[in-house]
Amino acid sequence: MTSVVAAADEERRLAVLHEYCLLDAPADDELTTVVRVAALVAGVPTATLNLIDESRQCQLTTYGFEGGNTARSDSMCAIQFRAGRFVHVPDAREHPVYRDNPWVDGRLASVRFYASAPLITPEGYALGTLCVFDDRVKELTDDQAGRLIDLADVLVALFERRRQARLNERLAETAERTRRFTTAVLETIDVGVVVSDAEGHVTVFNRAAREWHGLEADASVDPASLPNHYGLYDAEGQRRLRPDEVPLLRALNEGVVSNVEMTVRAPGRPVVQLSCTGRRLVDDTGHVLGAVVAMNDVTADRAYRREIEGASAEIAARGEALSAALVELRRSNEELEQFAGAVSHDLVRPMAAAHGFLDLLSGEYSTTLDDRATKWLTGAMRSVERMQKLVDALLKYARAGQTPYQAEPVPLNEVLREVLADLRTATESSKAQISATDDLPTIQGDPVLLRQLLQNLIDNAMKYRHPDRQCRITVSAQSLPDRWMIRVADNGIGIPADQRERVFEMFAQVDPKQHKGYGIGLSTCLRILDRHHGAIALEETPGGGTTVCLSLPK
Repeated sequence: MTSVVAAADEERRLAVLHEYCLLDAPADDELTTVVRVAALVAGVPTATLNLIDESRQCQLTTYGFEGGNTARSDSMCAIQFRAGRFVHVPDAREHPVYRDNPWVDGRLASVRFYASAPLITPEGYALGTLCVFDDRVKELTDDQAGRLIDLADVLVALFERRRQARLNERLAETAERTRRFTTAVLETIDVGVVVSDAEGHVTVFNRAAREWHGLEADASVDPASLPNHYGLYDAEGQRRLRPDEVPLLRALNEGVVSNVEMTVRAPGRPVVQLSCTGRRLVDDTGHVLGAVVAMNDVTADRAYRREIEGASAEIAARGEALSAALVELRRSNEELEQFAGAVSHDLVRPMAAAHGFLDLLSGEYSTTLDDRATKWLTGAMRSVERMQKLVDALLKYARAGQTPYQAEPVPLNEVLREVLADLRTATESSKAQISATDDLPTIQGDPVLLRQLLQNLIDNAMKYRHPDRQCRITVSAQSLPDRWMIRVADNGIGIPADQRERVFEMFAQVDPKQHKGYGIGLSTCLRILDRHHGAIALEETPGGGTTVCLSLPK
């Protein structure tokens, strides 16, 4: 046999040699027998099976002497084995290639006769030789040489059989691992898997399918009896399926089914609603092997869907009631606007007239009234004045919620100047010091409502100033990523922490005995912030007092 692989491809040859896993492994009886037969065929007392690796000659099995490993550089077989030819040397002492070899010149042995048949793999790689030798001169016949070559082929065939057995073992181990893994997956997942053969007999139920059906897969059940045997019903669970409606049989007959729903009613088991998707199974040649269906438990989802549908119906009914309520609310708002107009015309003016008459009475008859009458007259005037202020505060609250919202860029610096001009008298009487940062922003909002907002807050700060220190009010602004934070800070009497939410309620007051307000101002501010999609909160000013925080979107 001649090698078909170039001798230069040594790296690949060594890789093939190691793939056979022969080196340093005990030889089996078959290999030993072939080596012994080779010695008998050649008529010599010694023979060996040599494998040549990177650096050594490994005598895998020997006959007639105790073998071992020697350096490749000392090997007679390593000289020409890769050429793929049978080597026949009657007297190595006379051969120019071999006469100086340690196996010939006495350093390792005194070989005279030497013959070797190369071990060539089916791919053409030389692994080593089947070697016969003797310490006497000898010559082989052509028939003997032919039989040695045949025995070398037998050895390679045994190598191949051993490798194939090892590969088959690995394949079997891989297949077993795959089978165990597949079984573990099927038994672990919460998706039901059902498989049938080509005739429609159920052959596989995984764990989920067994739990839902309450039965094992039974290939003896006639496909026409599947609905009765496994309790298969339609999606509503009312009608038993016909055989041609069973998703598994449909996949087998039609090729594919997608999201087909059915109900399983197994005795002693909860009713389960399943969504099924499956396909016909075919091999590479198109031959039908069966069908497989994957099933998902949609029981909870369908119950949730029914709840959603019921809730939707209820929401629709409530929507109709809400629409009616909105109509009523619009009517109430119109009546409220009419009431506000009536208050401004029919209540404010009579009170102004009453105050005027009382003022005339006080001026014209002050000298004729005694002390008690004068006291009563003064009390009446104060009551009318208080009623005028209360009605004015209520009207401002109503206007804050009903005035058409007209947004535009509003420079807060200008708004603050206008507010301070309106409150000049109150500022002078309270001796308040009001300051603002120079960089108050321009806010997108309603200028009338924003002016009313700042005026209420600054007026409140002066009204509730601390009696033991000069009133100081500071207006500042901070830019946040999506909004402006405007702060109006004072050093007044402050608002207790537990009251900072309640004070935004209508008519709520921290200390009603002081009679300094009507509990409407902060409610009006809250209403204005709502119109601007903003927020208002109260904090304590460091050192005492109240800081009103206004959050307005940019």
